[in-house]
Amino acid sequence: MYATLWRILPGAPLAKAIQCVLLLLAVVVLLFAWVFPAVAQLVAPQNATVATTPAGPP
Repeated sequence: MYATLWRILPGAPLAKAIQCVLLLLAVVVLLFAWVFPAVAQLVAPQNATVATTPAGPP
């Protein structure tokens, strides 16, 4: 996949590297802005709290 991406991007190796970084940043922004919030609404929140009890014998 990465080799194909590298081949289809235009320009010199430095330009390709910059384009790859920009594409990566765009994917991260897309995930955090739209995908993760949409998925969070579908996933039930889990109660991960720990109840505290007094120390010592009951």
